[in-house]
Amino acid sequence: MAHQTIAPTAPTSTVKRRQENGPGASRPGRGLRPRTLVITATAWLLAAVFLLPYAEMIVTALRPADELRDATYLPGDFAWSNFVNVWRDSNLGANLRVTLLVAAGSTLLVLLVALPAAYYTARMRYRGRKLFLLLVLVTQMFQPTSLLVGLYREFYQLDMLNSVWTLILCNAAFNLAFAIWILTAYIGSIPVALEESAMIDGLSRFGALVRVTLPLALPGVVTAMIFTFIAAWNEFVMGLTLSTVPESQPLTVGINSFIGNYTVQWNYLFAGSVLAIVPVVVLFAVIERKVVSGLTAGSVK
Repeated sequence: MAHQTIAPTAPTSTVKRRQENGPGASRPGRGLRPRTLVITATAWLLAAVFLLPYAEMIVTALRPADELRDATYLPGDFAWSNFVNVWRDSNLGANLRVTLLVAAGSTLLVLLVALPAAYYTARMRYRGRKLFLLLVLVTQMFQPTSLLVGLYREFYQLDMLNSVWTLILCNAAFNLAFAIWILTAYIGSIPVALEESAMIDGLSRFGALVRVTLPLALPGVVTAMIFTFIAAWNEFVMGLTLSTVPESQPLTVGINSFIGNYTVQWNYLFAGSVLAIVPVVVLFAVIERKVVSGLTAGSVK
């Protein structure tokens, strides 16, 4: 009878030490590679280039009125009262409320329309599907400024000027195409077998959509939501044309009121700009990961 030889096993500490000192492990005292240093330095340089205008905006917002023409990087005294004055002495509060209503309403309307359209386009192979997607893409080629005269005349006849609903409808119409495209790509990347298994278990198609597809498509939904929200938040031309009463104008138009015919209140202009970008920056920072994963939907099979 042959004897089976069992090789002695190395102690656990020895195996762990070998794994830590393997080819791919980082050795202590080893510096960064030159390529890594160059990439890191370039990234910091690009970040500084993009962040410098925002830093200048914040510094100017804190400058007193008598130091606006001083050639200094920082003001002698930080005038925090600029933010209080711009909020108290202007219609910025009402403009902010209008912008919130328009951005939230446009986003909700876009999602309510784009989700069924994207789901049907991604799941069904009907006649005219490619033509529908082409028409959706063609609508992105029209600039809002080229349609302003027609839009103004239409809403004037409907007596809907200076209305929040007018801005909601216009912003939703111009952002609907992008939402349909991004959601069609994301829903199309979700296997149909998951919905079929849910329907075999007793769910209807609508139930499978709500309980299976939508949770999996959440990154795409968040991407469409944030881009629609930001586009409606930053919109200027339609708000300037379709809203003539200061209290019914969005925030972008309200900030423009600090630019006069002969003078510009730079400290108030930049203070209002800081207040305008804070909500969007916070919103984007919270859901940034969802946006990135939603943009890469459908790129890998």
